[in-house]
Amino acid sequence: MPVRLVATDLDNTLLGPDLHISDRTRTALDRVRAAGIHVVPVTARQPVGLRLIAEECGFVEWALCGNGALGLHLGTGERLFERSITVEAQQALVAALEVAVPGVLHASVREEGEVFVAQEGYAELVDFEDHKRDPASMGAHALAAVVAEPSLKLIVRHATVDAADLLLRAQALGLAGFELTHSGAPFLEVMAEGVTKAWGLAQLCAELDIDPSEVLAFGDALNDVEMLSWSGRGVAVANAVPEALMVADEVTGAHDEDGVAAVLERLLDG
Repeated sequence: MPVRLVATDLDNTLLGPDLHISDRTRTALDRVRAAGIHVVPVTARQPVGLRLIAEECGFVEWALCGNGALGLHLGTGERLFERSITVEAQQALVAALEVAVPGVLHASVREEGEVFVAQEGYAELVDFEDHKRDPASMGAHALAAVVAEPSLKLIVRHATVDAADLLLRAQALGLAGFELTHSGAPFLEVMAEGVTKAWGLAQLCAELDIDPSEVLAFGDALNDVEMLSWSGRGVAVANAVPEALMVADEVTGAHDEDGVAAVLERLLDG
């Protein structure tokens, strides 16, 4: 089957260590678009973070944000879907985590990713690159306010416990009603039940009448695993985590070696 859609993660996959796109990779993306193939960023970032690099990458059409929880068109502003965690599910998780991992702090991302409600003390743990937001803009809210409304994504963070450990401890709780992952950032990411990058990509492909076998996907992190497995051709960059390397159909060069561009060039050159 021919490739009709290229789905790519951004950080540590498409973008270099400086969080920008190389000239070679931008040229490859432009050639793909000129060939009539959709290019879709599929990212843990919210729209506010995607907008920082959208122009330099040439992203003007569909995008999937929040690990697949939000599908929107960057040109028209049309929202294809938005799937949030229920209040009940996130409150149950937060209550259990407070007992299992004392000192956890939370932030709720809401309203198409534009609203960020952080628990008191959370902003002191972060810098701009963590959420592509000024920590001073995050506020300092009581925990009850953080989990009082549905979240597009709920963030769980601890001053000394890393994201991988937080994931294991949250999984051990045996609770349902949400999905757990992390993107390589220093926090746990919680989405609505069933929501992954693969889920979001499936919604978009159904809208565009594209079969999974016609999708070429790139990724590096734990939150990319489902997307790499679901797509007809899943490619992990060389710097990917073991879980992504294990499910990928192939491995390309690292994100600082234009690994994505190398695959796209071979695709276009036949």
